[in-house]
This record gives sequence, structure tokens and C-alpha cells, in this order.
Amino acid sequence: MKKGFTIVEVAILFVIFLIVAFLVAPLSIDDTLQARFTSKWRNVQEDFVNILYAVNSQQEDESISFDKAFVSAIDAETKQSVKPYKISYMDGTYPSKTYRFDDYKLTYSNAVISFKMFEEPQENSLGMLMYDVNGCKGPNVWGKDVFGLELFNDHFEPYGHNESVAEQKRDCSKNGTGLFCSNYYLIGGNFD
Repeated sequence: MKKGFTIVEVAILFVIFLIVAFLVAPLSIDDTLQARFTSKWRNVQEDFVNILYAVNSQQEDESISFDKAFVSAIDAETKQSVKPYKISYMDGTYPSKTYRFDDYKLTYSNAVISFKMFEEPQENSLGMLMYDVNGCKGPNVWGKDVFGLELFNDHFEPYGHNESVAEQKRDCSKNGTGLFCSNYYLIGGNFD
């Protein structure tokens, strides 16, 4: 009758546990990072409400347009310009010109912000804003650490706010662009 395990059996079990740990650990690390990025994005929404109040108070002087008041408020929240860098979609492709930005600024919380105002408003939208919650550090992917807002006359809306929840969820996957994650995470959607 055998008492206990042989060294070979223990070694085999140890190797199996290591293999499982190496397979599971990256998934939990990715989930933890994504939860942190999503949490930062939710907090940023509160900051933009404050920026909106600043813009509206500046606009009380009717000689200042919304876009000039907005630029002034954003400039007050940033400390320096940073070099442009590549940002990709979740599916690995790169954005069309519409979702590419040129003038990147570092905020006091070390995030990166960029915006562009349209020469002609498009469907009541005055412009768009990109916000990279962890600055220039990777992954620099829409829906992972990069999110966006549409700018209107008197408010901001996250990209995808006018899309169905099903469409937001589809876009917020490895086969989508990740643009609609900006709204999907705010309404309680989970990252997959």
C-alpha cells in the first residue's frame, strides 16, 4: 500500500498549477487595468461638468463664443503640450481622419486631452474631444484607455450616446472600434 505522493506526481501537479496560473493571470491583470481606466473615465465626466460651468459663466459675456470659452477652460486644465502619438481602434485598425487629433495637451492629472472644433457644426455638434486617461502610456486604444466626447452648444455627450445599448456593446468589443465604450461604460456596460 502506497503512502503519499511521489516526487514525480508532485512535480506534475506543480507544473499543471503553474500552467493554469500563467493562463489566468493575464486575464485578471487586463480586467484590473480596464476597471481602473473605466473608473478614471467615470471620474473625468464630473470634471467636464465643472468645465461646462466655467464655459457657461464665461459665456455670460456675450462677446465670448462657446468654442473660445471652451478652449480657455481646457487650457486652464492643462500644463503642457505633448507630441502626437498613434491611437488605434479595438479591432487593431487606425482611425479615419475624423477621429484623429493633432494638438495633444497633458492635464494636471497626467492624462492627455485633445479636441477639435468643426468649421461648420455637424448635426448640432460643434466639435469632438479625445481623452486618454493614462496619458501617453499604452495601450492607447479607443475604449481601453482612450475615450471621447461630442461637444454641443451647452453640453457634452460621450461618443455613442445616441446608439442602442446593443450597438454600443458590439462596438465595445475586440471586433469594434471602441468609440462607443465612452458611453457604454458610463451606463454600466461591462468590458469583455
